[in-house]
Amino acid sequence: MAMSETADPEDTAPEIVVGETVDGKPYRLPVEDVLTGRAFVTGKSGSGKSNTASVVAEELLERGHPFLVVDVDGEYHGLKQEYELLHVGATERCDLQVGPEHAEKIAELALDQDVPIVLDVSGFVDGAVADALVENVAEALFRREQEARRPFLLVVEEVHEYIPQQGGLDDVGETLIRIAKRGRKRGLGVAGISQRPADVKKDFITQCDWLVWHRLTWENDTDVVKRVVGGDYAAAVEDLGDGEAFVQADWSEADVERVQMRRKRTVDLGATPGLDDFERPELKSIGEDLVAELEEISAEEERRRDRIAELEATIDEKDERIAELEDEVERLRTADETIDLLTSRIKATADGEGVETAPDELQERLEEKNERIRDLEAEVDDLQAERDTLQERVDELEAEVERLGGIEDRVAEAEQIEQQLDEAREVLGVDAQETAPRNAPDDVEDLRADLATAQETIQDLKAENERLRERAEQSGDELQPLSDYQAFLEDDDVQAVVEEAKDEEYPAAKYHKGILAAILDEGGPVPYEEIADRLGASRTNEVSSAATTLESLKVVTKEKRDGQTYVDLNVDGLNEVREAAARRRKTEELMDSL
Repeated sequence: MAMSETADPEDTAPEIVVGETVDGKPYRLPVEDVLTGRAFVTGKSGSGKSNTASVVAEELLERGHPFLVVDVDGEYHGLKQEYELLHVGATERCDLQVGPEHAEKIAELALDQDVPIVLDVSGFVDGAVADALVENVAEALFRREQEARRPFLLVVEEVHEYIPQQGGLDDVGETLIRIAKRGRKRGLGVAGISQRPADVKKDFITQCDWLVWHRLTWENDTDVVKRVVGGDYAAAVEDLGDGEAFVQADWSEADVERVQMRRKRTVDLGATPGLDDFERPELKSIGEDLVAELEEISAEEERRRDRIAELEATIDEKDERIAELEDEVERLRTADETIDLLTSRIKATADGEGVETAPDELQERLEEKNERIRDLEAEVDDLQAERDTLQERVDELEAEVERLGGIEDRVAEAEQIEQQLDEAREVLGVDAQETAPRNAPDDVEDLRADLATAQETIQDLKAENERLRERAEQSGDELQPLSDYQAFLEDDDVQAVVEEAKDEEYPAAKYHKGILAAILDEGGPVPYEEIADRLGASRTNEVSSAATTLESLKVVTKEKRDGQTYVDLNVDGLNEVREAAARRRKTEELMDSL
């Protein structure tokens, strides 16, 4: 609910003023809801959507609240005209050039040291590197908020490029959707900015707490306004003036309010260039010590890559020398064959006295050649051993680079732990956000008694499950292991799980069987790209989405190596599925017999 004009600021939560309503009253946004909520700001180019995002950013900076902006068009570093913030990206105008390996430090500066950050991806030539940087930073923020638990806002410009309505989601999109669904529990909010709402995944828009609709004229976009806000607003949104918007907010008494957003105070570096002279203002600098921390990561990464290049060059030299020695060995062996041929001819044409051995000169040459061959072969062995040692070092360094540049394993582990915690809360009847039992009684002693009863029930169920397992084992009807991939997929219980994965709600369900068939054909892990080629998929995102569904059902596992994502059959997971189904059937049989 917005703060009224007569409310005492001492009795209300902190708010920011971003504009005024049609009746001239200040329009306010609650700071906590802005920082931890889910927002969508949209409008065609020039209607004021980026100005609105900048106004919110200015107000947060005025109150000392840090945030991170994923800046796709290089617009937000103009905030440095008035405020100290860290501007990182790929160009020289940034405080520092960064890559995916800097993600952990960027998240640490934002959450632990309260540093506002503009993550400028407009200067990256390689889009894959930019996407990896955004994904890693978002993942790092999400993971660190598990411990930090502080209100923090992630702003994403051109959000339709990361979470499109059409086609599957890549790794960046999946990360942003996970933040939108689960970030608020940790204190991590997300605001998506886009000029084309029709191109943004509708699941994101419909779960937003507050939405800002600037002028839209394309029919597909106004249809979105009609579905979300209503038909009257869909017609009126075409006639909004610059900076005007319809604002929806869960906390507001009015369903929708028409608001004129104020102009941002800092320079507009995203404005279309005109003919007038433009004097660029002096921008504030961030502390040198913060930049130094990021520069050290860059320097360490550069040293590691230089060392890898040096070792690889040495290996190439060793390979060339080995090839030369092998050629010389082959030449000497050819010379030996010539000597043997001459020796045989001498023996065949010797006079009556008989010649039982080759002339001394030929014999000496033969021994010299043999000794030279032995020396060269020993040198080849030494060089090969040295090359293998160097290759091992290269592999170690590349593994270290991959570890610093990627965090998927740690994120997966954290996700698994959180999922287990959510399941435990559900069994105990505890709400994940409030950390209190559902329908909890007012009396604390009753609450503790309910919790103790629930824990006893869990122990009883575990004991009963163990008793039934022992009884099943004593009956001699143990589950036999399956030995190969084909046998796994022909198992009835595994088939049931695969069929579950083909649920019509999953957009990439048609690829599930194809993924499994590819694994069977190869007899092991298969990369996304190869599966996409096999199935005729236009994008690996569709394969990624299908593989993610199968992974959640414990049918497959995913692994990244050499810059590619591989999918393999989850033998342990499918065994768990089969064992669980077998225990369930055995339990039902035993319960029927009791």
